[in-house]
Amino acid sequence: MIDPETQTGWVPEADEVADDAEEMPLSLRLSIADTLTLGNATCGFMAVYFTTTGILIPHLTGSQESGMARHSAATAVILMLCAAIFDLFDGLVARKLRSSPMGAELDNLSDLISFGLAPAYFVLVYGMVADDAHQRVAAVGAIVVLLAVVLRLARFSCVTVKDGTFQGMPSPFGALTVVSIVLLELPFVATLLAILGIAWLMVSRVEYPKPRGPLAGAVLSWIVLSMGLLMAWAFDAPGGQLLLQTGCALQLVMGAVIPLFATARRVNNFRGNRREARAAQLP
Repeated sequence: MIDPETQTGWVPEADEVADDAEEMPLSLRLSIADTLTLGNATCGFMAVYFTTTGILIPHLTGSQESGMARHSAATAVILMLCAAIFDLFDGLVARKLRSSPMGAELDNLSDLISFGLAPAYFVLVYGMVADDAHQRVAAVGAIVVLLAVVLRLARFSCVTVKDGTFQGMPSPFGALTVVSIVLLELPFVATLLAILGIAWLMVSRVEYPKPRGPLAGAVLSWIVLSMGLLMAWAFDAPGGQLLLQTGCALQLVMGAVIPLFATARRVNNFRGNRREARAAQLP
């Protein structure tokens, strides 16, 4: 086109051309589920932050303020619980609403931060501050936890399992169980062995049910209850220590018992199929 004043040609501004010529690729658009997933990653990072500033640094500087360490430990675990809530809801929202092409990748990366790095770092710091712990041995345990989550997430992306179940303990459940073991304040050897057992369960082929329907509501209720127990412990409420240890013990027991229900259901289905097959063969 020609400008009437200068008699020279002109073209529309570059921004207008770019806006009209193309829109943002679908792969770069965040959905509501993706936003929840990013909240998951943020909670995991902040859990590492509170573990460092409230537990590790006071220990290294010789601070005697145990209350700060208790509050920070509770805050770090509550943030991991919040990450689990985000992880629970981003899947539900993704199934109900549109999910972006980045959703699966964002979910794996966020889970690695919140349920791999954060609990492994919690175990590492425990090995540095606990009286009866051995720092280097605890570091090995932390590495095992981290690698178990990495392998589990990689396998989850590559292996297709039957609908309604997970193969191996889900990483959010595994992370919270690892943290619960640390908070139980068991002898170091027992703590380390239990942590290694949970890491094995995460990479095993033991089946765990997916949190859907009533089970999702039960999981959410348990997370909220766990937050309450942590707050009671952090603020030194009467019986707070006992309540926290009871909740941690229940978390550990559920990690071992829940697969039994999936195994029992599989056995019942197998028996039912056999009965149906025999009935079909009868004249």
